[in-house]
Amino acid sequence: MARKTFVLDTNVLLHDPEAIQKFEGNDVVMPLVVLEELDKMKRFTDELGKNARSVIRFIDGLKGDIFKGITLENGVQFSLFVENKGAERERFPLALDSTKHRILFAAYKLQAEGRNVVVLISKDFVLRIKAESIGIEAQDYESLKESFDNLYKGYRKLDLTKPQIDTFMTKGFLELPSEEFLPNEYTLFGSPEQVIVLGKYNASKKRVEALDSLGKEVWGIKPLNDEQQCAMDLLMRDDIKLVSLIGQAGTGKTLLALTCGLRKVFDESVYNRILISRPIMPLGKDIGYLPGTKEEKMYHWMQPIYDNLEYVCETTSGSGNGAETKQWIMESEKIEMEAVTFIRGRSLANTYIIIDEAQNLTPHEVKTIVSRAGRGTKVILTGDPTQIDNPYLDKDSNALTYVVSRFKSYEIFGHVFFEKTERSELAAIAAKVL
Repeated sequence: MARKTFVLDTNVLLHDPEAIQKFEGNDVVMPLVVLEELDKMKRFTDELGKNARSVIRFIDGLKGDIFKGITLENGVQFSLFVENKGAERERFPLALDSTKHRILFAAYKLQAEGRNVVVLISKDFVLRIKAESIGIEAQDYESLKESFDNLYKGYRKLDLTKPQIDTFMTKGFLELPSEEFLPNEYTLFGSPEQVIVLGKYNASKKRVEALDSLGKEVWGIKPLNDEQQCAMDLLMRDDIKLVSLIGQAGTGKTLLALTCGLRKVFDESVYNRILISRPIMPLGKDIGYLPGTKEEKMYHWMQPIYDNLEYVCETTSGSGNGAETKQWIMESEKIEMEAVTFIRGRSLANTYIIIDEAQNLTPHEVKTIVSRAGRGTKVILTGDPTQIDNPYLDKDSNALTYVVSRFKSYEIFGHVFFEKTERSELAAIAAKVL
């Protein structure tokens, strides 16, 4: 296969700092203006700054003439493109008054020089359209993308005969060699007689087993549908170390995760504490723009968590007594609210970790978080990939979709995709029609 020349946009490297090495056997060109943009961003303390510094360090460590091209171990030939005045610049149909157009010019110039196939790689849809309008092939960066539309849901529905369901209910398990299940996949068995039962697949024993916690109430919260029942089973199982819960607003993701965490920490003492975190995505402003201490700043971002905690406390303590229960929980120092930014570098052992709104994390950020998990720690990721505030992500490239696709074949992982809203009748209709 003929080598191709890939020109990388800045946003690709900020999304994946290892992108240069992902085009095995091809040429990768970085316009000098991209390096300038990375240099401006390296001073930031967030994930984008971290990624910018990582790319710059990688380039700094290369040996050879970077303008003529340096061959990496996997066959990638990497080089920097420097603009110069020439006939191509005069014929370029767009004004070179913006960084985006200068990146596009690099691809235009390389194509004019006679390179076999020149492809602009960018996560900017408008830039890709501009590239194609002047005859340059353009693609989105696909390396860290997984299809949300074909995402594993964590459960399936199967039709069985009445004798098979009777056997399942009597023995507590059922072997179905003709079906291929993923570890911890849930099944909703149904029969022509309208008998419906729930089961989960045990990968080590290669059989579907009955749930032993059906209808179980935890801190006053009881599952309201089959999806919530499956999710609560995953959250209460100590052998499952990573759980992802995906669903639209009002499906109960965060409420169930918090409720089961309270049971595991305060009643069963399986974990020493609950650590709850959310990405900070407030219209481009950082947490530091709010006045007060870190705790006072965090209160506003964590308000949805406090709302859920207050609801659980009122449910388990009775109306009017929720405030005392909530105060007792907070004073116990067994529940901690933290910004995702401050989790990096920590080692978290025996901790029940909830990462809410995880769809606003990049695959690299979620790797940083999950890799913080020490011995005895459980991580729960919740969110909705169709509601993303991060401008560099979409429903296919966010952390939640990525984690489900990469972890689904491992026995320590479980996943549930919620489709039914239980917050209220109004919320359910709004989620469906708006």
